[in-house]
Amino acid sequence: MRNFTYFNPVKLVFGKGSIARLPELIPSNVRILMTYGHGSIKKNGVYDQVKTALKNFSVEEFSGIEPNPRYETLMKAVEQCRKSNIDFLLAVGGGSVLDGTKFIAAAAKYNAGDPWDFLAKHVQPVEAIPLGCVLTLPATGSEMNPTAVISRESTKEKYGFGSPLLYPKFSILDPETTFTLPPRQTANGIVDTFVHVMEQYLTYPIGALTQDRLAEGIILSLIEDGPKALSDPTNYTVRANIMWSATMALNGLIGCGVPQDWSTHGIGHELTAFYGLDHGQTLAIVLPAVWKHQFKAKKEKLEIYGKRVWNIEGSNIAEKAIEKTEEFFRSLGVKTYLHEYGIDDSQFSVIANRFDARNERLGEHQSIGAKEVLEILKLCK
Repeated sequence: MRNFTYFNPVKLVFGKGSIARLPELIPSNVRILMTYGHGSIKKNGVYDQVKTALKNFSVEEFSGIEPNPRYETLMKAVEQCRKSNIDFLLAVGGGSVLDGTKFIAAAAKYNAGDPWDFLAKHVQPVEAIPLGCVLTLPATGSEMNPTAVISRESTKEKYGFGSPLLYPKFSILDPETTFTLPPRQTANGIVDTFVHVMEQYLTYPIGALTQDRLAEGIILSLIEDGPKALSDPTNYTVRANIMWSATMALNGLIGCGVPQDWSTHGIGHELTAFYGLDHGQTLAIVLPAVWKHQFKAKKEKLEIYGKRVWNIEGSNIAEKAIEKTEEFFRSLGVKTYLHEYGIDDSQFSVIANRFDARNERLGEHQSIGAKEVLEILKLCK
């Protein structure tokens, strides 16, 4: 196991009724900008809960943050922050709202150029507006990490960035807020969480047994409770397990000291940018293809995964583990091939060449470039 430092300053407030605790978490004399998406929080009661909790605070609102938060939209919120001298940001929604709010927090304090530089040029923020979160869609783990992924519609680009300045000061996680999620969002969130774990787990063995067992535990929880979240959406215990799994999958803990992949996410982001597919949909398509393409390098860990998670015995354990994973995604109603979304291979070369243009290599061995991306995309057809 490699040397590592683990740091996470986020205060988590978990459980039924926890939105009412907002007044004790935010300084009383700040100007708050509450950010959210397209209004689902007004239908499920979360908006009213937040407004009631903050009735004695100065609160402005910014709505319309997309499921894949767009730079063009977020820059409007940046202008509102600057105009109103906002002191604190409160993201109310899923990971996309929180990711967008992290960008707003950094961009509103950036005066040295275009804030897109955070993503395209890897410029690091030097200041950010403090932010907190009321999470309503478990998936990204953004509630307990300092990273975000942002899209730019005009150039069809989607990149990630991060900074220690962007850890939420607190995150409120009430599983009841997820009861009314549409099945598609629930399924996408489960897939996203699943793949977050795999990007850190399914590489090659290095003897990090604790991290492996933690990762396997999260995956087993998703396999057990994922289908239940779809069939019994108001089951509090099930929703709580899914929500906690998503947080634990990407707060940095299971990735401590282990090799990490992230090629599925890298390729998936491009599919979202080009075709507008949901993030979870792209991951369900790309992950099995990456494993098939990188089979020789990943075979040992695939076999461990197949034995410990799926209880596979006998021959061809690694191959069967990939099949079981595809079956799990499909059991959630998530498709695993591009042609099922009406997408052909006409843009595959354009997508693949972007990685060489950025001089970007993917995978735990940095062995995946444009040539390999094209081969993986062909396996996604």
